[in-house]
Amino acid sequence: MSATPPPHAPLDGRTVVVIGGSSGIGLEVARRSVAAGASVVLGGRTADRLAEAARELGPAARWHTVDNTDKRSIAAFFDTVDHLDHLFTPAASYRTGPMRELSDEDAESPFVSKFWGQYHAVRHAAPRLSRDGSVVLMSGAASVRPAGPAPAYVACNAAIEGLGRGLAVELAPVRVNVVSPGMIDGNLWSGRPADVREQAATHYREAALLNRLGTEPEVAETVLFLFTNGYMTGSTLYPDGGYALR
Repeated sequence: MSATPPPHAPLDGRTVVVIGGSSGIGLEVARRSVAAGASVVLGGRTADRLAEAARELGPAARWHTVDNTDKRSIAAFFDTVDHLDHLFTPAASYRTGPMRELSDEDAESPFVSKFWGQYHAVRHAAPRLSRDGSVVLMSGAASVRPAGPAPAYVACNAAIEGLGRGLAVELAPVRVNVVSPGMIDGNLWSGRPADVREQAATHYREAALLNRLGTEPEVAETVLFLFTNGYMTGSTLYPDGGYALR
């Protein structure tokens, strides 16, 4: 007779670290983690925004600044964290566009921030992670369906999904998964020009099976599922409304 599988790992009493936790999907994950009984450590570049987010979350939250393009800053951030159970790393700052138009620096920026930033975060978190803990990396559905000419950005997202599989092998039994959203109606797009935002949104609605944009809570729910399902590792989930299928 096979053994009874273990229950989903609860978040009550756990420590969740979110690099990129002062806004958007990261902050929504922090909210839901606190509501589920976890304490959270928020990381990001801007102290004022982190402090505001921590005030909203209450006594279960604390914060430290971190620049995910700077390896020394990432190391210093994790020096403030003795132990963690779950890590989510959505922070990134980069430029996208056609290969023939971007400077080398701009073309490399997704890898500098989004790929290597997450890689080094996991590297410094790994010695502090509980054996039944997890990592959730952030990719994007452009990894499997480019929305336009942005080859370096597309390649970066695909590389992150490969990184998740590789880390799942190396860090087991710590679980490593990837969340790869489509276009989300939220913080990331809110600061972009209205005409650019609406053009992209119209294209996405037409391309996705569900004919709408996603929401930050929908992505956050996916992340918490990956935190708490003790049998998920090496997987990429696409909360993208079916964008990748058409």
